[in-house]
Amino acid sequence: MYYLTAVLYYLIIKPFSMLPLAVTYRLADLLYVVFFHITGYRKKVVYDNLRRSFPDKTEKEIQLLMKQFYHHFTDLFVESLHLFTISEKEAKERFVFTNPDIFHRHFNEGRNVILAGGHYNNWEMFAVTVAAAMKHKTIALYKPLSSKFFDAKMRETRGKYGLNLVSTKKVKELFTEMIKEPSMIIFAIDQSPRNPNKSHWMKFLHQDTAVLFGTEKYAIEYNCPVYYGRIRKVSRGHYEIDFTLVTENPRDTKTGEITEAHTRLLEADILREPQYWLWSHRRWKHRKKTE
Repeated sequence: MYYLTAVLYYLIIKPFSMLPLAVTYRLADLLYVVFFHITGYRKKVVYDNLRRSFPDKTEKEIQLLMKQFYHHFTDLFVESLHLFTISEKEAKERFVFTNPDIFHRHFNEGRNVILAGGHYNNWEMFAVTVAAAMKHKTIALYKPLSSKFFDAKMRETRGKYGLNLVSTKKVKELFTEMIKEPSMIIFAIDQSPRNPNKSHWMKFLHQDTAVLFGTEKYAIEYNCPVYYGRIRKVSRGHYEIDFTLVTENPRDTKTGEITEAHTRLLEADILREPQYWLWSHRRWKHRKKTE
């Protein structure tokens, strides 16, 4: 299997990734027809997620949101392939950081910071570009892929301009060692937790939702300021991000306050432009137990 995936990568994926996005967007337009109209890729999951998240929207409005999502989803697909060979110059032109200097004082103080964000707009392009925009050493937590070949290629692609990737299984070890130099640790906050009993439960998009508690846990334990990153789609293939302070003094907060705050910021982004969130993932796997 390893060799088959290697052949797939070198003969198809890599040559395709070298094409200009203006060309590969033609494939995205074709994939939209395939995913939405022909195969219905995860269509039921997308519909159910949207229907529960927007109970007041009409059926026509839900269908329009689905079409908008699949257009963005297929764009995201070809953009992610393009990242395998994207140059640093093009990456910086396509993904702009509006206020990276907001972290400079923490770096000068020798403080580590935590950055929270969701699977919204093009988080993959953010991963490729973030290290070059920061004074802090940048570290992203990630779940290793089942394919060893593509896991290595993913780490190589995301880290080629400076980002360090650490498995979620090594979080405690990471926080113990990162005092060696000021670091930014990036958490994805919208994944479905493995253990809902160790999560923070809250209303998110009109639903009882188990939210990962790690951002708050480590922020308090290691006294790290917490920020939220908001990614906006400027045009096709072009994005920008700005950062909002969630808390500078996590140890002064109440239990659940940090988690609620950064999740509300993500929710506001989703409500503003719903089509750019990853509706195809099974976010609500767990149901809250009744008393």
